[in-house]
Amino acid sequence: MSSKLTLPFIFSALIFLIHLNFSSGQTVVKAAYWFPDSGFPAASINSSLFTHLFCAFADLNTTTYQVTVSSSNSAPFSSFTQTVQQKNPAVKTLLSIGGGNSNPATFAAMASQATRRKAFINSSITLARSYNFHGLDLDWEYPSSTTEMTNFGTLLTEWRTAVANESKTTGKTALLLAAAVFRSADYYSINYPFQSISNSLDWINVMAYDFYGPGWFPNNTAPPAALSASSVNGDAGITSWIKAGLAPKKIVLGLPFYGYAWRLLDANNHGIFAPANGSGIGTYGDQGYSQIKDFISQNAAQTVYNATVVTNYCYSGKTWIGYDDTQSISAKVSYAKTTKGLLGYFAWHVGADSSNWALSQAAASTWG
Repeated sequence: MSSKLTLPFIFSALIFLIHLNFSSGQTVVKAAYWFPDSGFPAASINSSLFTHLFCAFADLNTTTYQVTVSSSNSAPFSSFTQTVQQKNPAVKTLLSIGGGNSNPATFAAMASQATRRKAFINSSITLARSYNFHGLDLDWEYPSSTTEMTNFGTLLTEWRTAVANESKTTGKTALLLAAAVFRSADYYSINYPFQSISNSLDWINVMAYDFYGPGWFPNNTAPPAALSASSVNGDAGITSWIKAGLAPKKIVLGLPFYGYAWRLLDANNHGIFAPANGSGIGTYGDQGYSQIKDFISQNAAQTVYNATVVTNYCYSGKTWIGYDDTQSISAKVSYAKTTKGLLGYFAWHVGADSSNWALSQAAASTWG
């Protein structure tokens, strides 16, 4: 065997050293997203219930590929960290970039060229520092081809290197890096870049929700975020990430603080997967937890917890709502901590639980 160090060996060693350098030392993530369009002020967040809070969303410029914040969000974003630390000085904040309403083609275009990736990376670090965030979160929904997944991995590798270099140059603690990802380790058979994710991110936020909704599954009621015993479920997704080689302590389980409403065809047939005809409330059927609790109270709705599927639902007349209540939230957090040994959980979104913090308290107390 040659005594010379090969380039692959040197590269692997460098990646290992970078990994050691950026290790966040996080023992748990109890997190939630906040966004100003929810109408819920950041100052009202009970931040004592969280270890991390995500401020959503920064934008990606379609021509410069720099990360920006709209003029309307500049004030609340720039003061977010200071605001939430008033109730919990230890809480960490991350600026989230993208989101479900952003154009995935813009992210694909950015990640496809080195100069564009550099523009994204440098501007994201500058913005995070100027707004006093502790980290950055990429929410690209979703890389949808093999090439895009490869470019996504390259972006993460370069992002981590830049963050490490900035930390070394400034003497500041390295920014945390996270990413919100699809419910499973492949996006409809297209694999995520597992090694780049493992080497470059502090953790991933697995969006284990939006499995069913009346907008795309109109003909039957369904559990929007089933943990098990459903053709699409959270456990299958989490298990796929672990089987792909990602350490459980790199994985954070997503919890929905909202649900979806269907309109039953027959008010007397009201179980899970009962026949339905589209949305039961509004255009899309989406309802925040506080709204759902109001519906239950105002309509004397019947409530059911299904421990096998791990979901709650309620019904009144022909309106049927699938959602997570304290029982399913507690069961999912217990699953994340005890069954799978994950790093923690996050919720979308904090404003939906603001009436009495029941879900956030249930999650925090279950984890301990």
